[in-house]
Amino acid sequence: MIKANHERTKKSDDKQGVKLRWSEFRSDEVYLEKLVVEPRHIEIQVLGDHHGHMIHLGERECSIQRRHQKVIEECPSPIMTPDLRERMGEAALKVARAAGYANAGTVEFLVDRDRSFYFLEMNTRLQVEHPVTELVTGLDLVDWQLKIAAGEPLTIRQEDVKWSGAAIECRIYAEDPENQFLPFPGEITRLREPAGPGIRLDSGVYEGWTVPLEYDPLLAKLAVWAPSRGHAIERMKRALGEYAVGGIRTNTRFFLEILADEGFRAGEFSTAFLEQFFEKRQATRSLAPQDEAVAALVAAMSASAPSALAGAETTSN
Repeated sequence: MIKANHERTKKSDDKQGVKLRWSEFRSDEVYLEKLVVEPRHIEIQVLGDHHGHMIHLGERECSIQRRHQKVIEECPSPIMTPDLRERMGEAALKVARAAGYANAGTVEFLVDRDRSFYFLEMNTRLQVEHPVTELVTGLDLVDWQLKIAAGEPLTIRQEDVKWSGAAIECRIYAEDPENQFLPFPGEITRLREPAGPGIRLDSGVYEGWTVPLEYDPLLAKLAVWAPSRGHAIERMKRALGEYAVGGIRTNTRFFLEILADEGFRAGEFSTAFLEQFFEKRQATRSLAPQDEAVAALVAAMSASAPSALAGAETTSN
């Protein structure tokens, strides 16, 4: 893929693209598409029955991704407005209706800085991150899946859907954030799970269970609800602090770093967030040895200063 940032470079980029296509595929055809710079990844939950009724349940913010894999999701999106939600919801419903879709599904979009949005794909299943939608709307999506599959009509109208508070979900993995996030299989020797008001933990692991190497290292989905996004962030920090898994390594401390990031707390991020986060993290860590050396030097000078001063006073007397 070749990126053309300006119209004046487009012709030279086209020629370069033709050469690249020919060298790799023996074809001079070039496909052009709009580049969405630092977009947000926002998806819309839809729900439809076999009787022609379909509604949307609002959005989920999924921009915090690593290797195109979502790791933190939330609802509502920090950039959402009633107008944008209505437009994105209607677009999602058009896609689902055009496909003749029934049951729970998710229509995914990229949203640019101007809040224009572009269709990505539709997932015809329940998403990993569906708990944040359930926490904010109060609706049980799995229950509705079963009812719709049994042929029951959808009794919820679009105007019945209300969004209350804010919800955040963190995907808890058995992986080592300090070693390129490699999976960390092994026996769980100790397990203390978070609990309390506004805490939801979807998990199937237990103390004594062995995390296998052959499968996805996802251990649990930790979700929280609170009246506001700021309150939800603080509640998630507390829940992550309570979460203790012995015998293996997990990404809980890594999430605490993200939740403390100013850009995340301000809701100012895109799908490039983690890439930029890692760069800042690395820069901070590379400066750490120098900072320690400076601190040690200052401490040494401070410790020697009183004795030097005392010597000077003795001499003067």
